[in-house]
Amino acid sequence: MFHCSRQGTVDVIRGQEPIHLSTLDTLMETLAPCLERAPPRIVFDLQATPLLDSRGMEFLLDARERSLHRGGVLKLAAPNPLCQDILRATGVGERFEVFEDVKSAVGSFLQ
Repeated sequence: MFHCSRQGTVDVIRGQEPIHLSTLDTLMETLAPCLERAPPRIVFDLQATPLLDSRGMEFLLDARERSLHRGGVLKLAAPNPLCQDILRATGVGERFEVFEDVKSAVGSFLQ
């Protein structure tokens, strides 16, 4: 299950599910209202996300592009060691600002 919370003007999306084909519909339902804000400011908290597969990475890249198209930003926070390795090995992590924790990611919007 994924959920979104607001920290000031920033939406933080969290979940304990893998980000892969079977969870993308639920994740899109969670993300959609965040993309409607002008401009979208989104942090994906990956701390409890056990796995990202290729479809999950495509989803994150697409969400990033949608956010950029609306003048916003999507950042990643607290990827666990496996997700860090996946993001690094695929090069997908280079397309995002990645922070050690949610507090740092949310705070980066103020700078």
